[in-house]
Amino acid sequence: MTKDDNSAAGSVTRADLADAVHNEIGLSRAESASLVEQVLDRIGDALVAGSNVKISSFGSFVLREKGLRIGRNPKTGVEVPIDPRTVLTFRPSQLLREAINAGD
Repeated sequence: MTKDDNSAAGSVTRADLADAVHNEIGLSRAESASLVEQVLDRIGDALVAGSNVKISSFGSFVLREKGLRIGRNPKTGVEVPIDPRTVLTFRPSQLLREAINAGD
């Protein structure tokens, strides 16, 4: 998939991924869509279970715990507690980072 394939929408959708699988591998459209769904479900299930997900040559989805902290309403200046929570971050692999920087 090239940069221009989805430049109007600005993001890659599940349908775009399924089309890419269909075009590259030759599976039927239904099988391609099912494969994409299974992969995304597996990634989501692992993250919900509390596991980090590492995809070689692509990057890692990392869960991180953030503790209780005090925030401030910028309009009023009133301090409010921000509850502890788990956040999801993505860290691209060195190969992906280099590919993105080479695309400039």
